[in-house]
Amino acid sequence: MTASRKLAVVSCLALLLVLSGGAFQLRGTQTGTEAPAAFATPTLSNNPGTQSVSNGMPLIPGETFAEDQATFEESDGIDEGLGPVYNARSCADCHQDPVTGGVSQVTELRIGHFDSKGKFVNPTITINGGLNNIPNRSLINDRAACPEAHERVPLTEYVRALRMSLNVLGDGFVEAIDDNTLIAIAAAQPGLSGGKVKGEYISVPVLEAPGQPLRIGRFGWKDQHASLLSFSGDAYINEQGITSRIFPTDTTGVCKDPNIPDPEDHVDGIGMADVDHFASFIRATQAPPVDAVLLATPDGQAGQALFSSIGCATCHVTSITTAPANTVINGGTFTVPDALGNKIIHPYSDFLLHDVATGDGIVQNGPSDTAFKLRTAPLWGLRTHDRLMHDGLSGSREEAILRHGNEASDARKKYSGLSNTQRSQLLTFLNSL
Repeated sequence: MTASRKLAVVSCLALLLVLSGGAFQLRGTQTGTEAPAAFATPTLSNNPGTQSVSNGMPLIPGETFAEDQATFEESDGIDEGLGPVYNARSCADCHQDPVTGGVSQVTELRIGHFDSKGKFVNPTITINGGLNNIPNRSLINDRAACPEAHERVPLTEYVRALRMSLNVLGDGFVEAIDDNTLIAIAAAQPGLSGGKVKGEYISVPVLEAPGQPLRIGRFGWKDQHASLLSFSGDAYINEQGITSRIFPTDTTGVCKDPNIPDPEDHVDGIGMADVDHFASFIRATQAPPVDAVLLATPDGQAGQALFSSIGCATCHVTSITTAPANTVINGGTFTVPDALGNKIIHPYSDFLLHDVATGDGIVQNGPSDTAFKLRTAPLWGLRTHDRLMHDGLSGSREEAILRHGNEASDARKKYSGLSNTQRSQLLTFLNSL
């Protein structure tokens, strides 16, 4: 850790206010107000987005929240640049349950191997019968625009990892969390856990602000992105194979239509490209709501108290306050508006990387020690998930809890020591999220 980073940690510890139940806020900021929460972006066949309600984020002249959502839902074909390798035809293919932007039970496959020093290596993927290859790539796409471009897992790549698609509702508030808040949460965790829990934050480039200072990552299972525009550009090229100003070069030229030059994502009549509409839609979504009726029951309230008392809230942080309005973030490219600033959110995540014994070995944008670490899964909207953990291999809440180990071993042991009634209460609480 650099001297400046150590100083930042010390300064943040002085500022940190740790509230009961795992809530974090920096002293000196004004009291936050609750972020709006609702599943308010229904998926419509006709007039998409017209029944949706945003969080109030201001839009540029000519832009509408409905248009942003429609672009997020739009299915692209090869005449729009789809492929040559891809996983889905629209953002909503992977983010739709129970409304547009929510989680969906879709997985992607990542692979790789370790070198003689134990460091993860991104493989080279051979395609087109060995005539072409895609270098430095851990992602195996499930689809291709032609048979020659189809990817297959080389026998040399023994690291295999499934990744579930992520909820993006409320991520505008996550983007608006100050870096110092995440640093402070990480610094507080050893003291809250007897030294056993210590989240890792990584600093990553903001791709739309080249040459500007790095920012702490918070999006993706490996915290590989810090801004929603970077995240959107990454998804467009890797999940749909469509190039943009963020990622202007195709993954492969095999069976690419030569009449569609890169970048394939163009600005529209109001000066916004698709990636801008994606980011704007996500920024303007409301946070996933709780089931207030279930949470208010005696079992729900008892389960909420148990969640904190056995240590789950050390990582699954219950409340975080976003940065003040008018804070400039993302290398100067985005200013936090009133709709996102000083908002209290309940993500049940610290957005840090942890080793809870389920890591997959993959490294993305972080140092080699992150190979077996994953971002704490935000639990807001949990009741809409039927497959859990990063790989979707846990079919029940209890099964997911019992898979936790290493940094989370104490919390798992305490859960196992609860009475049947207490376990039922804790699960009732989780089912209210």
